[in-house]
Amino acid sequence: MEHSANRVTLRGSLCELPALSHENHGIRFYRFSLEVERLSGAVDCLPILVPEPVLCAMDVSGGSMLEITGQIRSFNNRAPTGRRLVVSVYAETLAACEGAPRNEVALTGAICKEPVHRKTPLGREICDVMLAVNRPYHRADYIPCIFWGRTAELVSACAVGDILELTGRLQSREYVKVLEEGSQRRTTYEVSAMTAARVNC
Repeated sequence: MEHSANRVTLRGSLCELPALSHENHGIRFYRFSLEVERLSGAVDCLPILVPEPVLCAMDVSGGSMLEITGQIRSFNNRAPTGRRLVVSVYAETLAACEGAPRNEVALTGAICKEPVHRKTPLGREICDVMLAVNRPYHRADYIPCIFWGRTAELVSACAVGDILELTGRLQSREYVKVLEEGSQRRTTYEVSAMTAARVNC
């Protein structure tokens, strides 16, 4: 039996007006960023990709916040400086609304690299996992996920090929990449997992 799930719901504030990204099979796609505040007060600035028909159908009368439902997508950007995994949210619905910020992710997929188990300088356990989530037409999205505490310990015992079911949030994180020509500040996107369970195949 094939296990896969990929759902994301975001509610936040528009950072910028949508700009044309590319055209594929006669459909234009637009990009913009959405700011979603965490309970801590920190803000995640998340990349959104939306097809023109969905953007044009949006009802803008519902409020000052924007709610998006869709999937997390990824692709390998083969830039001259090296390959980079580009993660974004593919919007299937858009609606203006009111309400508290929202950031909910549900994924089911296979571990495709050995989990990396480590500890923070303060001793908190972390486990990094790359999850392969199937989508139609024999394609897959590769989504970086991070687990904390006891969940990190449990996930670190999993092997490549094991199926994980998780819930969490999509977050942005800045880091410094050291290149031959100097340091470069970059932003990466990952799912911070709240719950996780191994699925019996």
